[in-house]
Amino acid sequence: MSEINELRSRMDEITIEMIKMLKTRTDISKEIGEIKKNIGKVITDESRENNLRTKIIMLCEELNFDETIATKFLNFLLNESVKVQFSNKETHLSIFLKAKSLESKGKRIIHMEVGEPDFLPPTIVKTALGEVYDKGFLKYGQAKGIPQFREALAQHVSKNFEVDIKQENIIVNPGARFGIFTVITTLLNPGNELIVIEPAWPAYKDCALHAGVKVRTINTTLEDNWEPSIEQIEQTINSNTKIIALNYPNNPTGKVLPEKLQDKIVNLAIKNNLYILSDEIYSQYAFVNWKSILCYNYEKSIITQSFSKSHAMTGFRIGYTIAHPDIIDKMSKFEALCLTNVSEPVQYVAMKALEADTTDNTNTVQQRLRLLSEKAKEMNLDFVVPDGAMYLFAKVNKEGFDGVQFANKLLDEGLAVAPGEGFGDYKKFIRLSACQNEKILTEGMNILSGYLRNKQ
Repeated sequence: MSEINELRSRMDEITIEMIKMLKTRTDISKEIGEIKKNIGKVITDESRENNLRTKIIMLCEELNFDETIATKFLNFLLNESVKVQFSNKETHLSIFLKAKSLESKGKRIIHMEVGEPDFLPPTIVKTALGEVYDKGFLKYGQAKGIPQFREALAQHVSKNFEVDIKQENIIVNPGARFGIFTVITTLLNPGNELIVIEPAWPAYKDCALHAGVKVRTINTTLEDNWEPSIEQIEQTINSNTKIIALNYPNNPTGKVLPEKLQDKIVNLAIKNNLYILSDEIYSQYAFVNWKSILCYNYEKSIITQSFSKSHAMTGFRIGYTIAHPDIIDKMSKFEALCLTNVSEPVQYVAMKALEADTTDNTNTVQQRLRLLSEKAKEMNLDFVVPDGAMYLFAKVNKEGFDGVQFANKLLDEGLAVAPGEGFGDYKKFIRLSACQNEKILTEGMNILSGYLRNKQ
């Protein structure tokens, strides 16, 4: 017993020393964060992290120590550094909130920063809202969702994507964002890794960071037509990698991957036994050939969908996830813990919305993106013409351009745009949303053009 106590005492001493060192490391991280903020440098430095990771792996070989444990611990430390330095990051949502604050004071703002369609939900939604009370969809329900709704979703998905989906493959979420958060939280453990291809919607990183999961980013470029390198993805995968996230049509670029490239990414995920988390909420807004991850029939694929974009039902907060029943069961336990169930009235309304023809929404957004593209070309902005979604991601060729500063100053002119930095290391970019009518979009682009011209 005395030997055990002695060993425990040594462990305690080492643990206390580790906490002291962690405090020192955190203080240094804060200093680095302030320097990065002052010089406009992004938080994550993938190259530096990879070098450190290589050193750790080599050390593990020398010490004959489990590499997986060491790299999980490294991921914890790296994530803590990100949290310390993360507080001042500007995204499309922070610009949106500032715009709303200005509007409350009487200033008119043209909103081109958020992906919220200006058109109304289908008229059947209005009718369904009036039916909820009489139909009795007012009670506690199953965590996975109302069975009738899940069955309707299964039939809808099977028909639209020419796959065989059953009710057991569906769980209803309060928006696709919560579906993504649930996937990351239930399938990954702290120290595990998630691969994200940037530019990307920031919620993947945010959800992962909250869950203690390390995000490894694959940076794509305008010059390479926003296409990721298979070699880079392959080199990023290691024993801690569990998920690769895909989002096509992409937010913010509107990119749709060439099918052969997507096939290679899927095959790489299958080879390494990774989950594929495919965010397909813009599938209705694909203007070129596009292939759902569902079509690969891979058991570890997880597809998130939403009514926010396709049916303009952003305020209803309703989405769903499609996956293997075992994954759905894990997700449902978490949702039951957090929510009990998604609001039954909202589920009923969304079920009725499936009956609506939303083709006009697709045509409307496509036409608006054409307008944005034409105006952006006139301004000599650099961009890849979107294959889908509802955004234009453009580079401003101006010396010293900073998207965050630019977006904040542009609010004074009555226009809200999203800084590219919210989607990755894209300081010289802005995202323009095609979610207003053509007259308002033209007005917004004229403001943008005039501001850029006057500030040259």
